[in-house]
Amino acid sequence: QAQLLESGGGSVQAGGSLTLSCAISGYTVSPYCMGWFRQAPGKEREGVATIDGGLGTKYWDSAKGRFTISKDFSKNALILQMTNLKPEDTAMYYCAIVLRSACTWSLNYDRWGQGTQVTVSS
Repeated sequence: QAQLLESGGGSVQAGGSLTLSCAISGYTVSPYCMGWFRQAPGKEREGVATIDGGLGTKYWDSAKGRFTISKDFSKNALILQMTNLKPEDTAMYYCAIVLRSACTWSLNYDRWGQGTQVTVSS
């Protein structure tokens, strides 16, 4: 059974950068669709970015041009590089895995991590 552990969150000023990492045990990252999602207080969980078994990527509009999702095969981890952060990016960020290669825009994933907090101040 997969376990996912996010790290790398923190507090930054607007315009700053952070890199989130999600270490996975129980599965290898390479063949599966994985994604980053976030949830701000009082709001529903929303998508950020996904990467599929063929390394194809999808980004929600809020992340396009600022965030980059990737897989680190040497560490069996999922990475999210975030630049030009804005106060509206403040949220708990979660990684997730679904046991198929293709990604969709759905938030229906098989396993989720516990999340890492990102706070962006203006």
